[in-house]
Amino acid sequence: MRYLALLIGALMGLGGCTMAPKYRAPEAPILGAWPQGPAYGESAEQAPLAAELDWRELFPDERLQRVIEIALEHNRDLRVAALNVEMARAMYGIQRDTLWPALDAVGSAAKERVPADLSQTGMRMTTERYSVNLGVFSWEIDLFGRLRSLKDQALEEYLASEQGWRGARLLLITEAANAYLTLAMDRENLQLAESTLKAQQTTFDLIRRRYEVGLSSELELRQVQTQVDVARRNVAIYSRLAAQDENALNLLAGTGLPLELLPENLSSVAAPREVSAGLSSEVLLKRPDILQAEHQLRAANANIGAARAAFFPRISLTAAVGTASADLSNLFKAGQGTWSYAPQIVMPIFDPRTWSALRASKVQQQLVLTQYEQAIQSAFREVADALAAAGTVDQELAAQQSLVTATAETHRLSALRYDKGVDSYLGVLDAQRSLYAAQQVLLAVRRAHLASRVRLYVALGGGNGANGGELRSDP
Repeated sequence: MRYLALLIGALMGLGGCTMAPKYRAPEAPILGAWPQGPAYGESAEQAPLAAELDWRELFPDERLQRVIEIALEHNRDLRVAALNVEMARAMYGIQRDTLWPALDAVGSAAKERVPADLSQTGMRMTTERYSVNLGVFSWEIDLFGRLRSLKDQALEEYLASEQGWRGARLLLITEAANAYLTLAMDRENLQLAESTLKAQQTTFDLIRRRYEVGLSSELELRQVQTQVDVARRNVAIYSRLAAQDENALNLLAGTGLPLELLPENLSSVAAPREVSAGLSSEVLLKRPDILQAEHQLRAANANIGAARAAFFPRISLTAAVGTASADLSNLFKAGQGTWSYAPQIVMPIFDPRTWSALRASKVQQQLVLTQYEQAIQSAFREVADALAAAGTVDQELAAQQSLVTATAETHRLSALRYDKGVDSYLGVLDAQRSLYAAQQVLLAVRRAHLASRVRLYVALGGGNGANGGELRSDP
């Protein structure tokens, strides 16, 4: 038994090489710095870097924090991603353990009757055999690194799946925040539509009384009625949208959210913190999707090693020690010991599949490399777009707020001219439509202003709180 252990240890020591090409991180096919220009504004030097900011610090609104926590706990898509990581981890464990011999205990019993014409003694006889063995059966000795390369491939695929989970977690945080902001905006739109309907109904009642006494025309009455009907329609539209937004948020959360966690309107939501992109675009290399693509590239690199090793001999070993006897009662008595070893070597002579497999592995590596570079370029574009949005949305918000103020004053003056009989009611209607439309746009721009900070945070890969978690355990 001691010699068997020494033999196995020596053979395992020989199998430490691998034929996979040495991995070198490819050059990032993007600019080293973020784009500059009027659309990008000035960098917020006082703002923290996204990588240093936990998602809870990004969202100071306590109700939104609680909504995101519930989503991280109950969302089914994130749970599926976590289970995929567990599966990849188990598959890596299976592939890793093929490097080690499996030690099995085997007990067997056989009893056979031999007829006289087949017996060596010329007489019929019954033979018995009992044995107990402890050994290694068909263990491949990884002299050329085939199993080690497959193990490395499985490890990188596991790490890629973990980064996929981190990316799914960050995406869920983003979607929950955006859904929360959308619900808040549509609820405020509903409040605006209801207040507009109330004002239009009051105006309609006034014009109707004036029409009944002959002070207003039927045309003015019908004009006001159209505005009442439009307002009623808008109330129905935003009631539906708010309900659908709430359903979407509940789906992301994976459970029904308590009503006290839902926003009353957009004004009640605390604005997310401003973040900085820094000066260098190298921060993109820490994004979960980029890290996932890099692990997939490493896996493809390791697969080339396995394909190369297929051209070399495969050596396997079966070895066992035990005891055997023709009588069960003598099985464990002295002198009944047995041992055996059966090495086997398979040398490939002509197998065109190995050449095709090697070519396929190299093409696969180039394909994954291209996808890795494409992922970096897409990430750079996302950050550039987010910076452009963050650099212009403040100006857009200020301009729209000024437009609402001017339109409200126009409406006030139009109503005053109508009351004094200077102008017709058509001017008031136009001013009302313009004011309502401007107020709706203002809500959309305010939401875009809040969402732009979330978008930049996500495009930069989030912080440790967004990319971290309790899933990770060393394989």
